[in-house]
Amino acid sequence: MTYSIQELIDSYIDLSFSVHRKGESLIREQIEGDLLTNDQHYTLRYINRAGSCTSTELAEEFDVKKSAITAIINRLWEKGFIQRTRDENDRRVVYLTLTKQGKELYIKTEEKIYKLVETFIKQFDQEEIQAFIKTYEKLNKILIESKDYKVEE
Repeated sequence: MTYSIQELIDSYIDLSFSVHRKGESLIREQIEGDLLTNDQHYTLRYINRAGSCTSTELAEEFDVKKSAITAIINRLWEKGFIQRTRDENDRRVVYLTLTKQGKELYIKTEEKIYKLVETFIKQFDQEEIQAFIKTYEKLNKILIESKDYKVEE
């Protein structure tokens, strides 16, 4: 069956929205929704992987304004999940790291998310998983490269 460009675009938009919305909802259920938001969890995840980072790095990584990251960081700091450390040579630079409590919560929530995702992945064979990851990586690369693309009216 051959699809028109319009049908492919409609299908992509509908599926992308549905998968994103349902996926985010399922993850929210796993991360103690009353304790963390999805964005706060993704922030903890990035800080854990980086070991230490700045709010500017986070804003660039998540492609959001620094004010949005500042709000997330403030909430995580108030909850005791991250600590701020000023650079000794440049007091304007603040490094963010996970506290012991933040690391424990991150590990606990990641284990739940891994178990959730595992239930879905087990429904695909190895070839399907590899093809999906390869296609998704290609889409990600295209999106990154076209970040500043504007449609002419």
